Amino acid sequence: MIRRFCAYGLKFKESDGPTHDWCTLISALELAYKTSVHSSTGQTPAMLEKGLNPRLPADTLRKDLIEIHPTASSFKVMLDKVKHHEKQSMNDAFDYAKQKWDKSHKVRDLVLVSTLNFNNIKGPKKFKYSYIGPFFIIALHGTNEVQVELSGNPTPLTVPPVGQSEDRKVKKVIKERRLRGKNQREYGDEWLAESEIPDSDKLLRRFRHERRPQS
Repeated sequence: MIRRFCAYGLKFKESDGPTHDWCTLISALELAYKTSVHSSTGQTPAMLEKGLNPRLPADTLRKDLIEIHPTASSFKVMLDKVKHHEKQSMNDAFDYAKQKWDKSHKVRDLVLVSTLNFNNIKGPKKFKYSYIGPFFIIALHGTNEVQVELSGNPTPLTVPPVGQSEDRKVKKVIKERRLRGKNQREYGDEWLAESEIPDSDKLLRRFRHERRPQS
């Protein structure tokens, strides 16, 4: 969140032209975070730690003062926009988390089951399905816990129409094996016979000797 606010703060400019450096905004952004009410506790972090909410001098600055400096006025406008952006971002994050975890499922709804804690699935981990199902909900136990019916088999994927694929024919079967030459670094576009490779008998003996298991 601090990174997003720093990126947002780079858009502001002083009245005399230069752009704010993001390093100068960290203190103000940290203060905005500590004075924001969290949904988990209903309090601000500053109130829980210190027992009070700090205030900036700019919070008590009036925009309609005659003797106010233009730089102070623009700084007040910048802080108001940052606070508004911070509040909107926090509300969006709260709404997203509530929508993600507080699902409104009903009985007989189809849901997927995560396989994160399944230890009876064999095979490589990278080939394991992240979710299986769908399964029917048979009971609700709170807002974040449901009971599903695991009887039956999961819905398999649709088999592609192999019979309708284009027929292909093998044009040529190459039985020879290409060996790398003495002064050749890369393979060419064709395969060579054993008789066309210089010192092929020595290369084959060396290859068989290296492949033979040592006793």
